[in-house]
Amino acid sequence: MTALVVSHQFNAAYGRDLTDAAARDNIPLELLVLPPDRDARLADADCARAEIAFFSGDVFPDFSRQFFSAARKASGLKWLHVFNAGIDHPIYAEMLARGVRLTTSSGSTAEPIAQTAITGLLMLARNFPRWLAGQRKHVWDPMRVPDFPRDLKGQTVLILGLGKIGREIARLARALGLYVIGVKRSASRPDDPVDESHPPERLPGLLPKSDWLIIACPLTAETRGLVDAELIAMLPRGARMINIARGEVVDEPALIAALASGHLAGAYLDVFEKEPLPADSPLWDMPTVFVSPHDSAAAAGNDGRVYTIFLENLKRWMRGEPLLNEVPAI
Repeated sequence: MTALVVSHQFNAAYGRDLTDAAARDNIPLELLVLPPDRDARLADADCARAEIAFFSGDVFPDFSRQFFSAARKASGLKWLHVFNAGIDHPIYAEMLARGVRLTTSSGSTAEPIAQTAITGLLMLARNFPRWLAGQRKHVWDPMRVPDFPRDLKGQTVLILGLGKIGREIARLARALGLYVIGVKRSASRPDDPVDESHPPERLPGLLPKSDWLIIACPLTAETRGLVDAELIAMLPRGARMINIARGEVVDEPALIAALASGHLAGAYLDVFEKEPLPADSPLWDMPTVFVSPHDSAAAAGNDGRVYTIFLENLKRWMRGEPLLNEVPAI
């Protein structure tokens, strides 16, 4: 019997379906359900029997301490599946160092995040800041020449990071007529939905011809602080930035300075160096900046997509097959 640690919320929503699906595939599965009180802990004897743990979206953030308390005490834990795609939190390195296999739900939120990023792009491109300001002031202020926004078709967008999220952003951007440049570490693929693809070392030479910079890369030692004042200055005056990756990829004071000076004409930001974004941050009140609370992935269908990935991986686990989205061991 394989023992799996799950949250009480996940158990209520999917527990019966999971055990039924496991039974149909002859998977002997026992669910070890975390208590509904976040201050309560799974019994030590149950932790000792756990082989798999599923960090579902309902656990974060309120029940995270409870969940990882159980994971840390599970001396026989062999596999951890997580609802998210990013693995920059130290707990994941800790699990990998223990020899625990780690898989993510990469791709489960690609569509909603990409749609949110493109929404931010369109709102900036079509000058929604002006219209929203007029609405708040009850002012009828139609645009006149030469204030009309540039046609989006033919502008260039540089997407930093071509994982599943970056690829979906690229696909939508091309559908809007944008010329898409992708920057990624891995080799180009014939089906990459971009017009050009380059390695990261080419980034400085690509920025001067980019009207838009969309950041969709993971946070790593190489990307932390990558988009600094020097790189921002390489963008043409009037360029705009979108960040749906991690706030730490961007030098936030340098970004604020570029927006304040007018070098950057606007930004849509879902992530920040410090979260929640402090109430005194200038970003809140900048007229050409859209702020969202690390919420670009929000979508009612996410849990179902994550569950589908986990269920497929559970079957692969029991058959000894390669797992989807497995993070390389340290």
